Amino acid sequence: MTERSASARRAAADAVGAGPPDDPSGAKATRGRKAGSGGADPLLGELRRGGLLSLLVLHQVSSGPSYGNQLIDRVGEITGGVVAANPNTMYPLLRELEAKGMLEGSWEHPERRSRRFYAITEAGLVERDRLSAELSPKLDDIGTAIARIRSEVLGQ
Repeated sequence: MTERSASARRAAADAVGAGPPDDPSGAKATRGRKAGSGGADPLLGELRRGGLLSLLVLHQVSSGPSYGNQLIDRVGEITGGVVAANPNTMYPLLRELEAKGMLEGSWEHPERRSRRFYAITEAGLVERDRLSAELSPKLDDIGTAIARIRSEVLGQ
């Protein structure tokens, strides 16, 4: 093994953190990842604990009201399928963000339960900006680590 490849591996490990993912919902964030494998996963692990899914939701609703299934689909699109949110993850998060005053929910048809649309509040905009600033360096570290891996393994 070359010094360069060892260095790239260390950089990748440093960028993603260590330890098992802490996701009480049990949702998987990467394709092909076995539940309970305990491997370091930057998106489910450190970043998800750090508020990545909240950031993605707040970002999406900042451009206009959205409903739960729409947000689930949009998170998958934004992340290229690397982060997958399911209803057991998304709806509790939406209720939590609404309870904290970061989102405001309203029923599409108030006379009956239908889709609930969520709009961002002023507090949600503040939280979105805080999470963006907090997670930006971590996302940069992961991008750098992936670039190093690509360079080493694929020569790109």
